[in-house]
Amino acid sequence: MKTIRWGMIGCGDVAEVKSGPGFYKADHSSLVAVMRRNGALAADYARRHGVVRWTDDAEAIIQAPDIDAVYIATLTDSHRDYTLRCARVGKPVYVEKPMAMRHAECMQMVDACRDAGVPLWVGYYRRALPRFLKVQEMVEDGAVGPVRMVISRQFARAPQIGDGDALPWRIDPAKSGGGFFFESVCHTFDFLDFVFGPIVEAHGIAANQSGAYQAEDTVAAAYRFRSGVQGSGTWCYAAGEDYEMNEIVGERGRMQFSTSQALPIRLLRDNKVEEFPAADPPHVHQPLIQTIVDELNGQGRCPSTGTSAARTAWVMDEILKEFRAGLRLADAR
Repeated sequence: MKTIRWGMIGCGDVAEVKSGPGFYKADHSSLVAVMRRNGALAADYARRHGVVRWTDDAEAIIQAPDIDAVYIATLTDSHRDYTLRCARVGKPVYVEKPMAMRHAECMQMVDACRDAGVPLWVGYYRRALPRFLKVQEMVEDGAVGPVRMVISRQFARAPQIGDGDALPWRIDPAKSGGGFFFESVCHTFDFLDFVFGPIVEAHGIAANQSGAYQAEDTVAAAYRFRSGVQGSGTWCYAAGEDYEMNEIVGERGRMQFSTSQALPIRLLRDNKVEEFPAADPPHVHQPLIQTIVDELNGQGRCPSTGTSAARTAWVMDEILKEFRAGLRLADAR
């Protein structure tokens, strides 16, 4: 198999441990160039990770003849632009999540890559992590019997933002597309799509209760999978504690797992509780990166595509639809 040569656009926090090393540690994969608008930071990243080339110009990555595929690790507001530019020159794309600011942008990216004949993958890496594959395996093996419902809950303390402090990008809708819910819970919905298939109906009530910033900080949602499984969730990012858990409810029992923490999977059945430890690897993107490299070498398929990620974007848009409409109305007054 040939070695896939990667170029990286954006080399901030997510690329430091979660993703970046995976491109030079995966089999038949190498990271040959990195880009960041701040050239000094790009050079520093390249030096520390043993990357031979750096630049402050994304076009130098996109146009490079010695780069086979591009990883886009910038903020959400630029994902569509960089993806379309890569498609125009025929470069396969692996883009961070959330895939784009809105579902409509995601579909533009899917269409552009399809028309250009290049694959598009999205960084929903939980589709390849052993801990989550164990959850999928247990569901398929009937550990809780036929599944009836999925329930998610998350509470987190509000961020401390002082007067004059810059707003963290994750809760700046102009950069991230929304707040903590939009930026992080998409991982949960994407994994549930992976296990149970597409969500075909979703409704949400969202608000900003803390007043600390504009984006949503409390969300309640209900949704239905095409298979008939129903789901619900509540998320509050202005609470007094940190807690996050998902529960799959079946005819014979329940299963609990965390999206955000490498906690043991818990099976509650027949008045017993079993725990299944499943640690995450040090570079959580690496297993998914390996599936991309293998696909480019004609061996298998990556499970996280632009098409599957666009479905998750649609769910997020549906849940936040009324909240966003209210923000637009308030801005117009």
